[in-house]
Amino acid sequence: MRPRALDEVVGQAGLLGTGAPLRRLAEGGPAPASVVLWGPPGTGKTTLAHLVSAAGGRHFVELSAVMAGVKDVRAVVEDARRRLGSTGQETVLFVDEVHRFSRTQQDALLPSVENRWVVLVAATTENPYFSVVSPLLSRSLLLTLSPLGDEDVRVLVRRALEDERGLGGAVRLDPAAEEHLLRIAGGDARRALTALESAAGAALEAGVEEIDVETLERAVDRAAVRYDKTGDQHYDVASAFIKSIRGSDVDAALHYLARMVEAGEDPRFIARRLMISASEDIGMADPTALQTAVATAQAVALIGMPEARIILAQAVVALALAPKSNAVIRAVDAALTDVRRGLAGPVPSHLRDAHYSGAKRLEHGAGYRYAHDYPHGVVAQQYAPDAVVGRNYYDPTTHGAERVIGDRVDRLRRAVRGLPAPEPAAGEQQPAPGAAPSAPEEPGATG
Repeated sequence: MRPRALDEVVGQAGLLGTGAPLRRLAEGGPAPASVVLWGPPGTGKTTLAHLVSAAGGRHFVELSAVMAGVKDVRAVVEDARRRLGSTGQETVLFVDEVHRFSRTQQDALLPSVENRWVVLVAATTENPYFSVVSPLLSRSLLLTLSPLGDEDVRVLVRRALEDERGLGGAVRLDPAAEEHLLRIAGGDARRALTALESAAGAALEAGVEEIDVETLERAVDRAAVRYDKTGDQHYDVASAFIKSIRGSDVDAALHYLARMVEAGEDPRFIARRLMISASEDIGMADPTALQTAVATAQAVALIGMPEARIILAQAVVALALAPKSNAVIRAVDAALTDVRRGLAGPVPSHLRDAHYSGAKRLEHGAGYRYAHDYPHGVVAQQYAPDAVVGRNYYDPTTHGAERVIGDRVDRLRRAVRGLPAPEPAAGEQQPAPGAAPSAPEEPGATG
């Protein structure tokens, strides 16, 4: 079912539009020295390489970076040089998974690219800026393939059901089975067609002409995940996922993560939920949780599925096991409540901007005390508007790092508001207002 022409290729409209470089190349136009196709598995990289080779009668040679070495590359290049010299025929060298080539192996391609002995088409599922050597990448036309959507895969599946090159109408696909097939494909056309072929064989062997969910499950050995990415199951599973992290049940959290991953949920959605959870449910009890979640989101965007599942799982484990505190969300919501009730009032005059013409006449900034001019960088003065002076929004818990923070918050409030420090216990030295107290021992991972 590999497309025989550009019009049969689905899901890459941006690369195959009128006048696009890849379309010109596949229609026999002049070839650049090298092309790097970057995209997820099953999005058509090999297909496009075949179409490029067919255009203009080019000779096609395919190497897998998993199996080939420098010797294989040099043999192909020598053959291409002889072919070009004797018949004028260009050779397209397609290197699949070029990121698996070592730097030495990639460097071996450079002379053939620079001298145009071959038209190199390299495919990779990893970011080429990290996985392809700079000299080769700088000589290449980099084309990014988009992940296939469910509707793109649906077109390919239905085509395979009817086309004589495929199943030729020998079986039908139940609508529920079709939806399940799209879920397990995860945007990978190759995976979808492989599963369809297996399920069709199972159905015909059983003497039936329709593939249902049960037949499909048996054929691909993968249970149907009851999950609708746009319906109630989407929100129910996501809700259970976050509540399991909040409740420190690492195993339940991993279960719901697996359900979302298996159902084809957008990993960026999962990463966003983790970032929210890191502040809402952990906050200052473990300030590194947000850093972990943000790093996870960045890594997911850089790497993509299926490897991103490992990074998501690591973040889920870290957040589920972290000490918990909702003091941050309670603090900001309490402050918002006061603002919405009208408890705002003017900014104290000494805190107002004093850098514009006329500010001095209005006495803006007059009397402001620059904190760094005082011991420990803390000085007593009014910061809050009159309407909320003395309001305490942030109320640290005794979980994790907040046990340490709580003592510091109390000392700073007293110092800033000009209140006397509490009397130290017998034999205890009063710490400075800005100093961090010594950390108490942590009794357990979940606080």
